[in-house]
Amino acid sequence: MTQGHGSTVDGVLRRSARRTPARVAVEYGERSWTYGELDEAVSRAASVLLGQGLERGDRVGAYGHNSDAYLIAFLACARAGLVHVPVNQNLTGDDLAYIVGQSGSSLVLTDPDLADRLADGVRTLPLRGTDDSLLARLTTAPAYDGPEPRTEDLVQLLYTSGTTALPKGAMMTHRALVHEYLSAITALDLSAGDRPVHSLPLYHSAQMHVFLLPYIAVGATNIILDAPDGDRLFDLIEADRVDSLFAPPTVWIGLSNRPDFATRDLSGLRKAYYGASIMPVPVLERLRERLPKLGFYNCFGQSEIGPLATVLAPDEHKGRMDSCGRPVLFVDARVVDEDGKDVPDGTPGEIVYRSPQLCEGYWDKPEETAEAFRDGWFHSGDLAVRDAHGYYTIVDRVKDVINSGGVLVASRQVEDALYTHEAVAEVAVIGLPDERWVEAVTAVVVPRGEVTEDELIAHTREQLSHFKAPKRVVFVDELPRNASGKILKRELRDSLGA
Repeated sequence: MTQGHGSTVDGVLRRSARRTPARVAVEYGERSWTYGELDEAVSRAASVLLGQGLERGDRVGAYGHNSDAYLIAFLACARAGLVHVPVNQNLTGDDLAYIVGQSGSSLVLTDPDLADRLADGVRTLPLRGTDDSLLARLTTAPAYDGPEPRTEDLVQLLYTSGTTALPKGAMMTHRALVHEYLSAITALDLSAGDRPVHSLPLYHSAQMHVFLLPYIAVGATNIILDAPDGDRLFDLIEADRVDSLFAPPTVWIGLSNRPDFATRDLSGLRKAYYGASIMPVPVLERLRERLPKLGFYNCFGQSEIGPLATVLAPDEHKGRMDSCGRPVLFVDARVVDEDGKDVPDGTPGEIVYRSPQLCEGYWDKPEETAEAFRDGWFHSGDLAVRDAHGYYTIVDRVKDVINSGGVLVASRQVEDALYTHEAVAEVAVIGLPDERWVEAVTAVVVPRGEVTEDELIAHTREQLSHFKAPKRVVFVDELPRNASGKILKRELRDSLGA
């Protein structure tokens, strides 16, 4: 293989395999791979992919469930110089066709139960489960021995979650992701002795790039699950096989609401990571009270930055439970006004970033790229406040701030107040069109037990100014969200505002 001089995504695995070839790298179901075996499988998979007639720089869609094969395919694309395009396995119809078409994917790697969702004419290769799958072909394929990718080459089109508009493909280079891995390792105290479980979708940047690949970089043993099943997670923790868990707030809320949360022996869990959306402070307080020795890390960022931008470490939570922490190793951040000028500490503004972790722009979207990257900084769309010690607190998405009677109301503040009511299991606060108020503060609540609209409005008014309290409460069985756990407020506004 022609040797390169840069650090690449597949090189992360290669170095770990050289250090500890016999150490177990990944367990999935009945299968396990040592670091040496995983490295060899990736080289063979790279040959399989290039044998499909693909050329360096071609895009390859990945439309599959969590599995060892999914991980191998990503690393094989990286080694072969291909551009991996992870696709939400819950997408169907026009949404699925849009990402496959917009990315220009020449081939889609998929699980057999998902293949029929793809449009006619889309070339596919099964990831697993058939005799001609990528996994099955590894036994006969030669090891790839071609040139290494360059550090500045694209390795992934990381599509944004599309909570407010059509998804955009953030163009991630090897250089950007490797910088992000080092930021994650240092900020999250990842080490080879940790026993992490990866249960969130691997197509999503948080599970793949903040945890699984950084943990491979340090040489840990990783367990991959199909989904964040509470029974399976609790069993693994009680069996002392897992001591590190990442989950978005929606999953932590679900785990804390389980009847056996108070009785299972969860003392073996040492590190708890949360992110992907804002964690309600009352929920975090409940978790910390139940598991006082557990170290909680708040991980914040977005796809375009790989996605980790800031971290609040366990010893930093006291007195700033609602903070997302300080920028990680390779990230510079500022809070600015509409003109791009710094605002004083304590004043809300848009948080902007400069970092080698950032994407190169959006795939085939020059106007959106120019809008997001201005004056040398990436404009995140998040409304934040910075304090005098350098800690950031996310107030809201800029587009989610509610204009109620000419006064701006942050939805997060209202949500935190509602979460202190024992009958609220989940809540999302949005603004709906209103003739009097311009936007009426509206709480969409998943109840736990009996509660009325008037009770929740009165409860909120006890904690907040009356103008911030909901004008309306809507009760639902569940909130719409994407697979990474983000609540889709756009869908709520569309359905309830019609």
